Amino acid sequence: MSENVQLPALGESVTEGTVTRWLKSVGDTVAVDEPLLEVSTDKVDTEIPSPVAGTLEQILVEEDETVEVGATLAVIGDGSGAGEAPAAPAAEAAPAPEAPAEAAPAPEAPAPAAEAPAAEAAPEAPAAAPAGEGTEVKLPALGESVTEGTVTRWLKEVGEEVAVDEPLLEVSTDKVDTEIPSPVAGTVQQILAGEDETVEVGATLAIVGSGAAAPAAPEPAPAAEAPAPEPEAKPEPEAKPEAKPAPAPEPTPAPAPAPAAPAAPAPAATSGRSTGSYLTPLVRKLATEKGVDVTTITGTGVGGRIRKEDVLAAAEAKPAPADAPAAAAPASSPAPSTVLEVSPLRGTTEKMSRLRKVVAQRMLEAVQTQAQLTTVMEVDVTRVARLRARAKESFLAREGAKLTFLPFFTLAAVEALKAYPKINATIDTEAGTITYHPSENVGIAVDTDRGLVVPVIKNAGDLNLAGIARQIQDLGSRTRANKVTPDELSGGTFNITNTGSGGSLIDTPIVPGGHAAILGTGTITKKPVVITDAEGNDSIAVHQMSYIFLSYDHRLVDGADAARFLTAIKNRIEEGAFESELGL
Repeated sequence: MSENVQLPALGESVTEGTVTRWLKSVGDTVAVDEPLLEVSTDKVDTEIPSPVAGTLEQILVEEDETVEVGATLAVIGDGSGAGEAPAAPAAEAAPAPEAPAEAAPAPEAPAPAAEAPAAEAAPEAPAAAPAGEGTEVKLPALGESVTEGTVTRWLKEVGEEVAVDEPLLEVSTDKVDTEIPSPVAGTVQQILAGEDETVEVGATLAIVGSGAAAPAAPEPAPAAEAPAPEPEAKPEPEAKPEAKPAPAPEPTPAPAPAPAAPAAPAPAATSGRSTGSYLTPLVRKLATEKGVDVTTITGTGVGGRIRKEDVLAAAEAKPAPADAPAAAAPASSPAPSTVLEVSPLRGTTEKMSRLRKVVAQRMLEAVQTQAQLTTVMEVDVTRVARLRARAKESFLAREGAKLTFLPFFTLAAVEALKAYPKINATIDTEAGTITYHPSENVGIAVDTDRGLVVPVIKNAGDLNLAGIARQIQDLGSRTRANKVTPDELSGGTFNITNTGSGGSLIDTPIVPGGHAAILGTGTITKKPVVITDAEGNDSIAVHQMSYIFLSYDHRLVDGADAARFLTAIKNRIEEGAFESELGL
């Protein structure tokens, strides 16, 4: 009658995942394919759907807990199992209700006034029960091999109401900064992980329950004990004065303690919150870069959250104040326009993000385990530039992708990899083997707000120029938006980094572990060059030039191999025979 929910395979080489958030609680009804929980790996955050319809009877893996692929996460049945779970708490409370139960059938129950409050307290006990039985918000799996995350910001406080799927907190991992939504609607009853605290996938971050549960927290200690001494105090004259203030003021102010009690844990949750609406790390950074004062923005997101679009809109509307100094400046010399604003990070210390930690570790391992060096060549891209100028508009209309220089270099590199497979190989010195990969899976380095991320164009050797251009644009945009899947971030055999997009002429990129080489492309500049015609006559002309550079593992690739590979790319680009690819 019951069905086990297991952790499915989440991508190539993914062996485990961390439960980051349960979207359902024990006893909840779930439909087929309805999201049941969120799981994070080192590659992606994903939802695990229910394989069957039924009632969630057991949750076997807590939030922030990391388990292997195939492990049982929960049990779904017909509800019989779930019905027993709530019965347990009811049984514990049974002794109390039994007394009222016997008194209830008797019509004389109203007579004992002392028992009446007890009977009223009994209903309150079940109200407090949901508080303890609130839905646990757990850290979901956030990507392949991602085993932990750091709470960077709480967007809700204890006692605050939250809607289903409304952002509850922000978590940072080595792959992504993301918001964790609430799996249910209700009131935040407890916050179990403070800001800047690192927890494992599957760990419980908070508890969200019914709205009645929030006041229940303060009631057990002060309110429940207050009426208890009252009946005992009546016989003693001295106890009466102490009991008097308790019953008279406390029944009415009972709701008051509710906000007061949560105020204690609130500081932990609000330490990083801004007044009015909350900001994600990406939005905060964007606001700083654009010089936008977030206190002047009205957020259009859920709960008044300020979104990226709000900051950009405010930045566009900013020229007005910028014109004021310009109008006052005519008398004096113009202010320099190339001086940048001082970063708010200056003179501060911050924690490394998970992504930065992982990149740092992997880069260090790569340098320490490989014999790396770099070879550089200069390439004349004038013919490609002319073709691109002629075809870019029709190409965009036909293919739906912009025609940049990178697809040309990528296509030329893929063709060269087929001719020189040693550049597209993996060396295993312990086994004494070299594996030449049967396909060209090219990773394209993408600069994101979170750090460097490398999505992979699978089977790039089977694509033409248009196919490569579409892949570069699609993967790049989804990577920046943190929408790529785990499989799209793994399985690469060769990488390309376009450091020229930032204006760099030459770089010496580090070869990733398990790869033989990485290609870099520099910025394209106009410069005078010596041109030799067919008759051997030299002349000087202005051409568009660029550097290409190959960092490689000298244990496998020799300098001559690197030179031959770069020469093949250089010749292909300088020949510029891409008309058929562009429909010209």
